[in-house]
Amino acid sequence: MKTISWGALLLSLTLMTAPATAQGSTKGSGNPFEQSKFVPDISLIVDVSAAYRNFLDSRYEQFAIPGFSSPYADNPAEELEGMNGRRGFNFNYGELVLYSVVDPYFDLFGVFTLNEDEFGVEEAYFTTRFLPYGLKVKGGKFLSHFGRINEQHTHYWDFANAPLVHNVFFGESMLNDKGFRLTWVPPTDFYLLFGGEIMQGENAMSYGHDGIANPAGDTVIEEAGGPNMFVAYVKTSLDVGNLTILGGVSNAYGSTRSNHGLDVAGEPGEAVSGDTNVLGGDLTFKYMFDSIRYVSIQGEYVYRHFNGRQYTKDETDTVSDQALKRRQGGLYAQVVGRLTKRWRMGGRLDLLHLNNIYLEHIKQDHPSNLPRFTTMLEYNPTEFSRLRLQYSYDRSRFELLSAGDLRRPTHELVFQINLAIGAHGAHAF
Repeated sequence: MKTISWGALLLSLTLMTAPATAQGSTKGSGNPFEQSKFVPDISLIVDVSAAYRNFLDSRYEQFAIPGFSSPYADNPAEELEGMNGRRGFNFNYGELVLYSVVDPYFDLFGVFTLNEDEFGVEEAYFTTRFLPYGLKVKGGKFLSHFGRINEQHTHYWDFANAPLVHNVFFGESMLNDKGFRLTWVPPTDFYLLFGGEIMQGENAMSYGHDGIANPAGDTVIEEAGGPNMFVAYVKTSLDVGNLTILGGVSNAYGSTRSNHGLDVAGEPGEAVSGDTNVLGGDLTFKYMFDSIRYVSIQGEYVYRHFNGRQYTKDETDTVSDQALKRRQGGLYAQVVGRLTKRWRMGGRLDLLHLNNIYLEHIKQDHPSNLPRFTTMLEYNPTEFSRLRLQYSYDRSRFELLSAGDLRRPTHELVFQINLAIGAHGAHAF
């Protein structure tokens, strides 16, 4: 991300929209070059929260999930810089969205993240409009269509944070990368979609392609190059009366390069090299009682399979390596209901049930069956505003001590406010 001036951003938006205002008096004149015809849809979404945990930030940020978080990372609990990260008040994000039809052949879509002192590109991509035979192409930087929740923007989530299994496999930003996508909807009597993506493979939690050197400058791990991640999926849906069923299977495969201080002199460090395959399945049932009230049951299971090598460096900068295998899996299952036009409530179970790690074919002592329980109550004054109260009980985190890892059950209470202005397109079902 590059830091820019907020004033420059506001000035750019002013210049973008000002010509349309100036030309407003000519509306209906039939001028094909009227500026208002070319102004894209613009929306701004802001999310803020107040959070409480039973641990201070300075201690909580040292907690990790053994086998999923590296003890050599500068900040194992990297989500402290993400959604509801700190005790007290949080500015979670601002989201500036631009969308427009480019011409008869392409649409262009951009989502830009606004943090307190940074401006970044979350998504910026084009899609084709009228390819034959049910084909569609997307290109640029975008959220992968892996599973169900990965493609959804944060403000569309039913809870204030991502499922635990997605967080440990893909990180706070989810599986979001540069690449191309091709989808095909065949002419069947029911909805069926086949899709494939070629991505750069820069996800820091499961993939990566950069080479890694030791402090002496010798290459320890060769660069994998890019693009080096490939995603494929099949999705379908079925309507039975007032019940809609959605499901799909997804697979993501790519090279893995992970560095936690292997190139830093005089300090312990670690790096990982190999190939990662992530397989997922999702299923959603949504029953509509009427045009307002519904109940939705949704779940995903994700499994990660890694084969490669782990490189470890001590204080003398001596590097050793061992064969490394990871067989890890987890799921989430949630129930959400809209009680009235303005009220929703729900609960979610997160579970990292499989955590098998082998060094030189010897199974390591890492805990499994790591749960988190979450409930939420939500009030929507209008479709443009949301107030959410959420409680979580997290038993997945451990304090990494010299005498051994000690589980630290965490209670978290979050009050979240999400507001939107401007023209924002409808979300997918």
